[in-house]
Amino acid sequence: MAIKIILNGEAYSLKTAMTLEELLDNLNINKEGVAVEVNLKIIKKANYSKYTVNDGDSVEIVNFVGGG
Repeated sequence: MAIKIILNGEAYSLKTAMTLEELLDNLNINKEGVAVEVNLKIIKKANYSKYTVNDGDSVEIVNFVGGG
């Protein structure tokens, strides 16, 4: 059963339920350089492997950019 979420403001479908860590891996996103918010709540990096993305969740992934 597909899981439908909103990912950075866009509709996105997952084939199966997965953790935030699995989602980031599937998107080829380095976990060290991002912050993740689910349903307006920031999730700690230590919890990425425990936090399961659910149908209808709104997930925002923000990349940190350095420079100057």
